[in-house]
Amino acid sequence: MDERPIGVFDSGVGGLTAVRELQALLPRERLVYFGDTGRVPYGSRSPETILQYARQDIRFLLSKNVKFLLAACGTISSVLPPAYAATLPVPYAGVLDAAARAAAQATRTGRIGVIGTAATIRSGSYAQRLRALLPGVQVVARSCPMFVPLVENGYVEPGDAVTTTIAREYLAPVRAAHVDTLILGCTHYPLIAHIIGQVMGPDVTLIDPGRETALVASRSLAQAGLLAPPGAAGGTDYYVSDLPEGFEASLRLFIGPQGAGPVERVAIESF
Repeated sequence: MDERPIGVFDSGVGGLTAVRELQALLPRERLVYFGDTGRVPYGSRSPETILQYARQDIRFLLSKNVKFLLAACGTISSVLPPAYAATLPVPYAGVLDAAARAAAQATRTGRIGVIGTAATIRSGSYAQRLRALLPGVQVVARSCPMFVPLVENGYVEPGDAVTTTIAREYLAPVRAAHVDTLILGCTHYPLIAHIIGQVMGPDVTLIDPGRETALVASRSLAQAGLLAPPGAAGGTDYYVSDLPEGFEASLRLFIGPQGAGPVERVAIESF
């Protein structure tokens, strides 16, 4: 048993989809979330810059004495070298491996789509992992750079005209490839999964990376004997690199009042 918190980080607010899943799966656990809202998005930046930011995010969470690190960001997961993750003093999980494994298990035809930020798609990490898991798989990858700002600005209601129009344009080549499974390769995207699902059609299985990674974290903590003890209260502390007020609105959108907690601003460049 271990009462230390779980550390979760993302380039902005998308990682709250993973927090929501962790809160449901592990209600006794304390969580510490860092959203780099002052430097979002990561997806349009160079791999070197993304890695620099990710290391600062990790150092901040380690300063909070976390027992587990969860990179709830497709861009970070696709760029962070496994060799670096292996040097961390606590267990680490990223959304890429968990989502790829779930997609490989879900596909019936061997045709899998991946959507994500420009950096995620440019890295080719999802395609590489899927081919290792499922030789012969056909991977259709498409960057969707407008999805993150649409979610960050609240264009997430079912049938939203702006998001639906952009989704139809982005997803046209993925639909044309007749994929039967689609990885939502950015943790922002589950907030518009209803729109993506409507565009893709009912025969396409959507893979939510936040949920899949939360499941991996839950199993890993249990196997390592790191779960919080019975009777632990749980709860979440939130940290951001920009003004907390806008983030509080995102909390209500992503999680609802049941996931509320204190929000503090951090000078992340100092880590």
